[in-house]
Amino acid sequence: QVQLVESGGGLVQPGGSLRLSCAASGIIGAVSHMGWYRQPPGKERELVAEFTSGGRTNYADSVKGRFIVSRDNAKNTVYLQMNSLKSEDTAVYYCNALLFAVNYWGQGTQVTVSS
Repeated sequence: QVQLVESGGGLVQPGGSLRLSCAASGIIGAVSHMGWYRQPPGKERELVAEFTSGGRTNYADSVKGRFIVSRDNAKNTVYLQMNSLKSEDTAVYYCNALLFAVNYWGQGTQVTVSS
């Protein structure tokens, strides 16, 4: 199994930046995909950014050029640097890991973009 703990959410003004962190523990070496999803108010959960098998990255079109996903393997931590934030980025952000075809989720962290 994999345990995921997010941190770093909060309230930020439009145009601002935030960095989310996801600390992972468990069978990390067997994880094939790891990254971030979000669920805006009243909407379904959607992919934001992820590392796929082979170490490639995949981004939602809405965040390309603004968000950067990175990782520190020594710390088993994945980050999401969010720049030029917009009101439509407001959502609960979830860390995700795919292990043996099973999705694992963190508890979620709220990001609110508002003036």
